[in-house]
Amino acid sequence: MTNSLHIYETLPSTNQTLWELIKEEIKPGSVVITAQQTAGRGQRGHQWYSAIGGLYLSYALAPNIPASQSFQLTLRAAWGIATTLKTLGIPVQLKWLNDLVIDRRKLGGILTETKVNQGIITQAVVGVGINWTNPVPETGINLSSFIDTIPCLEMLAAVTIQGIERGINEPVANLIPAYEQLLINMGQLVTVGDRTGVIIGITNTCALRVRLKDNSEIHLKPGSLSLGYN
Repeated sequence: MTNSLHIYETLPSTNQTLWELIKEEIKPGSVVITAQQTAGRGQRGHQWYSAIGGLYLSYALAPNIPASQSFQLTLRAAWGIATTLKTLGIPVQLKWLNDLVIDRRKLGGILTETKVNQGIITQAVVGVGINWTNPVPETGINLSSFIDTIPCLEMLAAVTIQGIERGINEPVANLIPAYEQLLINMGQLVTVGDRTGVIIGITNTCALRVRLKDNSEIHLKPGSLSLGYN
């Protein structure tokens, strides 16, 4: 449940600002939103281009879960947001692990940052960027064709927050198969070293399950394989 909302015109990064507010002891469920970011970040240190017209939002959590489950936070947010957008008729799918996609083009991404104490994630920030009317690269897509469904950024923000909260509260036993139903990578052929296999799902720790030609199965940790956009 959202505790407080902090809105800015411009920030270097919503995640960075939310961490600063957490130091001031704001409560879990607090949200930072900005109209644009000057130093937005994506996965693996990539820059996230954050022009006016997109949604840039960060949500504070106090998950108190083992550090080994850190990627579940990203998976939960991605699934929850995608599922909530789909209830509005928007055909959102997921690309492992953290991308929201429409028509195999990137709609948005999620960057989760955590703080760990004695093996437990005590604090986390889930950062979300979603294209609404902002310019996007050839591999991207925005929601401009769905303006009748989501007529303003304020509604997109509300839907996104609802989606994060929905994902965080979903039992993990339900979450994994539900995530796989939206995963565009199911059945995709991949090459790992000198071996070729097909993606068959994900594990409870969000590793990618790949079945090799000899019917053995390997698990790839998030970040170990780039699936790209074709």
